[in-house]
Amino acid sequence: MRNRLSCCKFNLHIDLYNLNTGVIRIVTSQSLLVPGFKPDLRSASGTRIQKGLTSKFLRVGTLISLDVIALTLAWKLAVINGTPLDSPWTQKASFLLLILTVEIGMIATGGLYKSGGHRRNYPGLIKAVTLSELLLLLIAFLYEPESYVSRSTFLLFWVLSVVFVCTSHFVCDVGTRVLRSKGAIRHPVFLITDPEDKQSHIRLIEKENCYTVQGIADSSSLDLINRETTFEYLTKQGIEEAFVSWNAIKNRLYVCWRFQTAGITLRILPIQGEVHLPKSVFWMIGEVPCMTIPAPIIAGGDFWIKRVFDLCGSIVLLFLLSPVYLLIATLIKLDSSGPVFFRQNRVGLHGKSFKIWKFRTMVTNAEKLQAALEAKNEIKDGVLFKMKDDPRITRIGKFLRRYSLDELPQLFNVVLGEMSLVGPRPLPMRDVERFKTKHFIRQEVLPGITGLWQVSGRSDIENFEDGVKLDIAYIENWSVCLDLQILLKTVKVVFDKTGAY
Repeated sequence: MRNRLSCCKFNLHIDLYNLNTGVIRIVTSQSLLVPGFKPDLRSASGTRIQKGLTSKFLRVGTLISLDVIALTLAWKLAVINGTPLDSPWTQKASFLLLILTVEIGMIATGGLYKSGGHRRNYPGLIKAVTLSELLLLLIAFLYEPESYVSRSTFLLFWVLSVVFVCTSHFVCDVGTRVLRSKGAIRHPVFLITDPEDKQSHIRLIEKENCYTVQGIADSSSLDLINRETTFEYLTKQGIEEAFVSWNAIKNRLYVCWRFQTAGITLRILPIQGEVHLPKSVFWMIGEVPCMTIPAPIIAGGDFWIKRVFDLCGSIVLLFLLSPVYLLIATLIKLDSSGPVFFRQNRVGLHGKSFKIWKFRTMVTNAEKLQAALEAKNEIKDGVLFKMKDDPRITRIGKFLRRYSLDELPQLFNVVLGEMSLVGPRPLPMRDVERFKTKHFIRQEVLPGITGLWQVSGRSDIENFEDGVKLDIAYIENWSVCLDLQILLKTVKVVFDKTGAY
């Protein structure tokens, strides 16, 4: 395993870009003490609010307020000019509140309050208003079929709602454009790209007319030696979004998680060819599609929820399963001589070795006997060692492995913070020594008792590369919901005895 860097000196070059004066190069030379590795690739130094959230709330709040005014005015005019009809819908303020709630809710459900061109989606607005009117008609029929409003009032309200809501969005859009042309309500962004692509990417960003490019750096700013200083600079400058060319991201998985945990929205600029990353969505700058990975509202919050869940869940399970532990320990002692527990060196987070706890399922000299059995290894690429009829396994050991009961003591490792309930399985040093460089990414997150690999075939997967792909897919797509899904699938897999030996 390579030694980790403790400190380094470097020069960081950042171009500060001004739309009026051009590009000014600022060279910062300093000595940086690289801090210790974070406890997990997905963790942040602290929870923080997404950058630019205030302006987003202000934009959405303004649109909703304009729509409320437009719909209220449409309803009042429809009641006044429509055929009079004695109905609680026209006499009670609570029904107007219901109307506004349904209308605004339908517009929001259609995504018409999102940024970009969504507020200018007038066909979508017409569709949302029409559907909400039909829903209100259904509610009225089920509530009081004899006393809603007259047909003329209903039709007037529908027409006026469409006209007024579309007008309110148009006014908001025009007002926003005017203010942005004067330099107001623009989003501060940072551009990271190769020098040869800088001018073309600046022109592309300027087309959207809503960004102020506050700085430009080349791809070396995302190298490991410069990365922390770059993110420190972005945080101090209040950068909301970062535009990064695809070629500038040399280690995409690390960098994408780093932007997310910093609360900065990452927008990946297009290149030739079709690309896609998990958690990414396509977004338009003018007529050019770009890929973006949105920053969460509270960066790092999900990971701490995971850790609290791991800690509380493992403690509760240890307490509830204590009679099972006692029974298994007794059976192991009656079956063969040797200790109840088996502690083996495994490679965990950042390649650090730790002792994993398991119920002993093999004879006491099993590790010494493995060398003689290597020729019978059933994993095709030889990285892992698996045998269906391993002669080292005891009688009770076969039963424990069949139902994965030998893994239960690993709850101790979870309590100690060495493992998680869900994550890539920790492997012995013998297996890690055969890793290729691309495999080590799985060591950048806490290992788990169960994982995506285990619920997708367990030992039936005969190629290590296929298993690594599942581990990387888990890291890229990780969420608290995914962990819960894997835990539920684990229960089913264990009881089905799928791929267990």
